[in-house]
Amino acid sequence: MPWFDLPEGQLKDYRTDTAEPADLDPWWRRRLAEARAAAREPTLTRYEAGTYAPVEAYDTEFSGAGGDRIRAWYLRPAGGPDTGRPAVVKFIGYGGGRGRPAEHMLLPALGYAVLVMDTRGQGGRWTTGATGDRADGWQAGPENASVMTRGIARPEDYYYTRLYTDAVRAVETACALTGAARVAVTGMSQGGGLALATAALVRELVAVCHADVPFLCDIQRAITLAPQAPYTEVPEFLAHQVDLVPAALDTLRYVDCALLARRITARCLLSVGLMDEICPPSTVFAAYNEITAGKDITVHPFTGHEVPTTHVERQLRHLREFLG
Repeated sequence: MPWFDLPEGQLKDYRTDTAEPADLDPWWRRRLAEARAAAREPTLTRYEAGTYAPVEAYDTEFSGAGGDRIRAWYLRPAGGPDTGRPAVVKFIGYGGGRGRPAEHMLLPALGYAVLVMDTRGQGGRWTTGATGDRADGWQAGPENASVMTRGIARPEDYYYTRLYTDAVRAVETACALTGAARVAVTGMSQGGGLALATAALVRELVAVCHADVPFLCDIQRAITLAPQAPYTEVPEFLAHQVDLVPAALDTLRYVDCALLARRITARCLLSVGLMDEICPPSTVFAAYNEITAGKDITVHPFTGHEVPTTHVERQLRHLREFLG
């Protein structure tokens, strides 16, 4: 894939031209307050103790948007109390779910407690999920689903409103389980978007944000530029549902990480591939350029929608420096 977006020099100065909703902050405060009011205590069930020792793996449920029970893995190094242990919340890319604990063992092996959030209504494409997406009182199981236009006519009904709320509740759950005052958030693609969103929506709880090739940034530009799914789901839908165009574009503003990023106070490390056809580089820079906290971005000129292993090592050094 050739370079198809703005030149790197222009990317460093690029800003989104999407207008922020005037009620963005109080609107999100209401969504999160509703979820907290409906929440129940998390549950933890020890999983495959003999398989994963000395790491302790727990099949976990916590309350997300609307009080819906969201599955997760809680993984912690064995021995000693959780209190004071550095904690990381991990989010998953589009189409995937929480998978199995074996997929998330690096950070627990290095001494971190990790909460891996399942993704409601996904987990049927490249790794497994266990959580359905409850809408209108009906909850299915994991799906191989396309969710970019689910409920897009109203921000209150939109799929990503629910998923962002789940992600915030995951951060709050991780703090409760570990006793940590602040945690790190991390993810790639959709997971990177969720990391940025949580760092913005509960900035007092997030000390470090790692967002690799993040999705859901500068969305109105992305849906006109990205040649590959998932962004293409939106124009394909609106090409026929023409009466919904104004409402849909308005809904997307409420979950646009390029707008939410202005609220981030965490130390941030992002990555971008200049040949990324799924999350175009200008959309990643649109979010990065709005962050006013301490930040850095790794630019991979010949990389698409992936992260080289060398960047993982940089993330580990960044965690050690800013989380402990």
